[in-house]
Amino acid sequence: MALTSFFGHRTALKGVSLLAMIGLGACDLAPAYKPPHFVVPDSWHGQAPFAPAAPADATLPTNWWTLFHDPLLDKLEDRAIAENGDLQAAGERFLQARSLVARARADLLPHLSLEAGGSDNKQSEDRLFRNGATLVQTQEEYGGLATWEPDLWSSIRNRVRINRQAAQDSAAQFAMARLSLQAELAYDYIQLRGYDAQIAIYQQSIAYYQRALRITQNQLQNKAAPRLDLARAQAQLYSTQAALYDIQAARQVTEHALAVLTNSAPSSFQIDPVQALDFKQPSIPTGIPSGLLQRRPDIASSERRMAEANRAIGIARAAFYPHFSLNADGGFEANGFKLAKLANSLWTYGARMNLPLFDGGIRRAELQRTWSSYREMRDSYRATVLSAFREVEDGLSRTNRLNVENQALEKAVEANLASQNMTMTLYQGGVGTYLDAIFSQENTLRSRITQVEVATRLYQADIGLVRSLGGGWNVTALPTMGETNSVGPFQYGGLHHARSVGDIHSSEHPENSENLTTPAPDIDGRGTNAALRPLPTGAFH
Repeated sequence: MALTSFFGHRTALKGVSLLAMIGLGACDLAPAYKPPHFVVPDSWHGQAPFAPAAPADATLPTNWWTLFHDPLLDKLEDRAIAENGDLQAAGERFLQARSLVARARADLLPHLSLEAGGSDNKQSEDRLFRNGATLVQTQEEYGGLATWEPDLWSSIRNRVRINRQAAQDSAAQFAMARLSLQAELAYDYIQLRGYDAQIAIYQQSIAYYQRALRITQNQLQNKAAPRLDLARAQAQLYSTQAALYDIQAARQVTEHALAVLTNSAPSSFQIDPVQALDFKQPSIPTGIPSGLLQRRPDIASSERRMAEANRAIGIARAAFYPHFSLNADGGFEANGFKLAKLANSLWTYGARMNLPLFDGGIRRAELQRTWSSYREMRDSYRATVLSAFREVEDGLSRTNRLNVENQALEKAVEANLASQNMTMTLYQGGVGTYLDAIFSQENTLRSRITQVEVATRLYQADIGLVRSLGGGWNVTALPTMGETNSVGPFQYGGLHHARSVGDIHSSEHPENSENLTTPAPDIDGRGTNAALRPLPTGAFH
């Protein structure tokens, strides 16, 4: 048997009976799908200041932030993953996508229903053409209905596959949202510690300038310095104090951002400051470029969307072929409660075929659109891959240059500190001028602040590189086709919360939450259950 569509697509179904087609749905009109194969370089062009990783460390861990060896950062990351509202919303979107899989799969099975009805009718005695009919009539009817559409052209199956692939896409988007959250929190935390280091430097400089001001006042009293030196010392002190206030304000804003990321109210969240930017430079395994296609959630998400577009072509093709449906209806109908009689039974069954002949080009336009959509997704996938490679190369170049720059600035800070001490000693001894001392002090403060800023950017560049490498994620973490099912055809329990897949969970009781933020985790072992309890001293409280 051969069927030829109006757009010239010819599908031969030799030796396959209609019954076999109905039972197996043997004809899939979607094109054969193969993800594009890209020829990628053997190694990265950029170089990073990381030592070669040992074989056991060749893979980036999923808890990559532990490479910075900061216990507080570890606790913040754990809290954000468990409590962040945006991440939980992304998880719920994945669970909703799984429900759509079950909804589409239900069309593969027969649909059964029961119906019942009854009426009690009274007619008017004065109606025309009554002819002795009874005024009151009672009617009861009970029956059942069964319908089923054989999936001859895999149209329903392709809808199921599209929804499965969409669920995998949603899982990849959840992984990307989680990685973005982790990177944003670590980025802000390092920025906060950078502000702490700058505040400590400004405070040290202010204390030094206050001492310099007292020395200048003594020099002025002893007629050993002009009043101009006093004005210069005062201007330098006050301008540095103003700069300190600006950094303190920026630190508070960053602290508020961390509070929101960890699902805490900013008014009840505080991180104690430190005196120096003291992180360990992480050793980040970059792997080989070809492995990036398996480690980036956004690449996996883009590939799944391309697979969805491929299946949509099969659905558009199926619209050119005849569609069949089977239905059966039966029951009892009687005047009053007389349903026990077999004579009052009724039934009907039949089949229906639908073959559109002319629709003004609707089906051709839809087929054309699906092919264009597939090509769009393919182009988008290629662009996503290229963008990922660019981000890795940018991260490697940035970390390398910032590391070299930071090393040079550390040496400059040492030289400027020595110069500052020597010029002040000379001025105090009446040998040097205060202009030389101020010049040296300004250079020292500027170099120290710049060094901290560059060191902060270096650690943040490490985070950016980790994010561009996928943060330890792997495409094998995506749910399989079978795991995208959220409910079975005969499942009647566990409908409030779908079965968890991997580490994607739904909120247990979101309807019972009365506070803006959820209770803080017991990270200090005190067992406090207050919704916004103080956090431990020396950490965040």
